[in-house]
Amino acid sequence: MPKPVVSRASTVWTGDLFTGSGSTSLNGSGLGPFDVDWSTRAEDGAGPRTSPEELLASAHATCYSMALSNMLAQNDTPPTRLDSSAEVTFVAGEGITAIGLTVEAQVENISAEDFDRIAEEAKTGCPVSQALSVDITLNASLL
Repeated sequence: MPKPVVSRASTVWTGDLFTGSGSTSLNGSGLGPFDVDWSTRAEDGAGPRTSPEELLASAHATCYSMALSNMLAQNDTPPTRLDSSAEVTFVAGEGITAIGLTVEAQVENISAEDFDRIAEEAKTGCPVSQALSVDITLNASLL
């Protein structure tokens, strides 16, 4: 049985939700700290700050790419390149309402039908997708 891997991140926050701010760090990799605040999250604030939704989008795009690359390799059609992105929609007072995944793929010797099927299966099978309870859409295309 595989050994469980635990990933860790931490955040220090000062002040209230609307005027406070914080920093978050990815403990396992040592990346960060990354500044966070309410305006970046809910008002599409500019600047060198991030939000939980941006971090989730990065995690989802990465997880989806890994899942899709594995499934394509299992189909004997490993990808040459996958360009994946995720858009996480946050509405203040409601929370995360939707996620849109997009992938442009370079894959040799695969039919459009097989690619579409595998891309959709990867969306459903991706562990980050499985952990979320929001509508997840997929726009997948072969280059």
